Amino acid sequence: MLNNLKKTTIFKKTRVARGPGSKGKTAGRGHKGQNSRSGGGVPILFEGGQSSFVLRTPKRGFKNYNRINFEVLNVGTLNKIDLNEEFNKESLTKLGKIKGNKPLKILGQGELNKKIIIKADAFSKSAEDKIKSAGGSISIVWAQSIHYQNYLNWIKKFFLPYLF
Repeated sequence: MLNNLKKTTIFKKTRVARGPGSKGKTAGRGHKGQNSRSGGGVPILFEGGQSSFVLRTPKRGFKNYNRINFEVLNVGTLNKIDLNEEFNKESLTKLGKIKGNKPLKILGQGELNKKIIIKADAFSKSAEDKIKSAGGSISIVWAQSIHYQNYLNWIKKFFLPYLF
């Protein structure tokens, strides 16, 4: 009975001809120094105390962090869509006209010759005039989380590359 049992212990194979680092001693870390210690080392973008690359690069102009990046759609595009119900962000996302991850702004490029009802976050003056002159109506549905979305995008753009 005992002689039929399978051996369950697994021994790690010794890597032959790979230098002393594979078998112990300094384990490839070298002798002494900051990087040989456990928990030692420097941050990934550390340049030995030299001023970091981000600080050395010249900065030009003005960056408005409160800028709202809209997803835009023209009135001419809305004219081509055969949809009798009202347009909103969800319906336009389903149709594949917008991605739906930013606030929607309707612009006035193109012709509009049908009556439409549309809900969006913003309208240009020319788009507003074209929709109203065609007999349609607009309603502004301002997303409250726009500034929060911009803040998250700003964090992704400026801080994530330096954290990992």
